[in-house]
Amino acid sequence: MADHVDEQPIESEEQGRDIVLSARDVTVGFGSKVVLDNLNLNIYRGEILGFVGASGTGKSVLMRTVLRLLPRRSGTIKILGQDFDELDEPQRNALDMRLGVLFQQGALFSSLTVKENIQVPMREYLDLPTSLMDELAHLKIRMVGLAADAADKYPSELSGGMIKRAALARALSLDPELVFLDEPTSGLDPIGAAEFDELIANLRDSLGLTVYMVTHDLDSLFSVCDRIAVLGKKRVMVEGTIDDMLAYDDPWVQAYFKGKRARSIVPQNDSARHGSSGK
Repeated sequence: MADHVDEQPIESEEQGRDIVLSARDVTVGFGSKVVLDNLNLNIYRGEILGFVGASGTGKSVLMRTVLRLLPRRSGTIKILGQDFDELDEPQRNALDMRLGVLFQQGALFSSLTVKENIQVPMREYLDLPTSLMDELAHLKIRMVGLAADAADKYPSELSGGMIKRAALARALSLDPELVFLDEPTSGLDPIGAAEFDELIANLRDSLGLTVYMVTHDLDSLFSVCDRIAVLGKKRVMVEGTIDDMLAYDDPWVQAYFKGKRARSIVPQNDSARHGSSGK
């Protein structure tokens, strides 16, 4: 059944699942405008959570609030069992190293090569010799499916799909446990988007990642997400599986998952999803 977040104790483990991110009663606003109001959300270890909502509802705002890039007015956020507000600077840095982020459009530094972009987190948090950083960067490049010669290319020399993979390699630079992806398939053609979804699923399985994915891509939601959380009315309205979304009685949710663009997706992926042992 779908989870109505406001009705559940958010810190408790649910069916033995380990909570790696817990947001409770989070309120975020800008001036007189409240974007998120007493929002609750759990993310469980090893899952790919798809976070969706209408444009302008605050999907990226929540992600940036979780990452401390935006302030919140009230509420608590715990990541990997820790509350940043209760940590000193060394402890915060240690927790930051367990997180990876892929921002919208990749957000690569245009003046740095792919290899140098991947090394940015290493230089910020670690004290490693250049030769070792080069070796690690090349490893991450191979891990995300880029050719070895991409290492010395600048972002302006990359295709959209290559930029996404390079940004993902940077997000994986420090071997994080929890990865945040903000619209990772935006701007990619259907084939490129499907390949990127498959890459995310494979990396989750091979590296034991937990993935928080802000997306509007229906194909991603149907093909790789274990659960989905829907943002609306300034909070998480419902969270659960695709089946829960299809059954949830809300006009926007029904229009999103059963609308014209979804009709060709639902039957095809529904049968594939139920036939997969990984779901």
